[in-house]
Amino acid sequence: MTAPSRILVVYYSRSGTTQRIAELLAAELGADLEPIREQGEHSARSGARGYVRSLLDALRHRDVRVMSPVHDLSAYDAIVVGTPVWASRASAPAVAWLKAQRERIRHLALFCTLGGRGSQPALDQLAKAAGKTPLAVCAITAHDLRRRIDGTKRQGFGQKLRHRLAKLQQTEWID
Repeated sequence: MTAPSRILVVYYSRSGTTQRIAELLAAELGADLEPIREQGEHSARSGARGYVRSLLDALRHRDVRVMSPVHDLSAYDAIVVGTPVWASRASAPAVAWLKAQRERIRHLALFCTLGGRGSQPALDQLAKAAGKTPLAVCAITAHDLRRRIDGTKRQGFGQKLRHRLAKLQQTEWID
């Protein structure tokens, strides 16, 4: 019998929505949790100015500096990365984090939170930054939150991730 997979949920959140989804997901998966933290004097993204800066960073594909993870990524079977979506693009901090950590990620899963549309281009952008095909993806919209179906989406995402990790572990064990 194989040991349960170790999972780390990493997220960037400007307004708190992605953070809340990440916390719930980590609890449901029995995973560790870590925020993506920016470096530098211009890292504040709160308020109207922060929103505009965040949007421009995403639209212009600006590189931002992020801190190294606190957790040892090599200790995890899968890293789940979450981001808000702005104008069909992933947040600049999440993209920067994935680019910096891509070599240390064994298996990847992705989720995003958004107001309406644009999840697929943002998820594709994250996968490209990581240089990996995700085992599972999930997009949670504001409409999903209002209808209270985000839990169903998170559970489906978690089940898919666990199932794919179990299949990979079986294959690795046989080899």
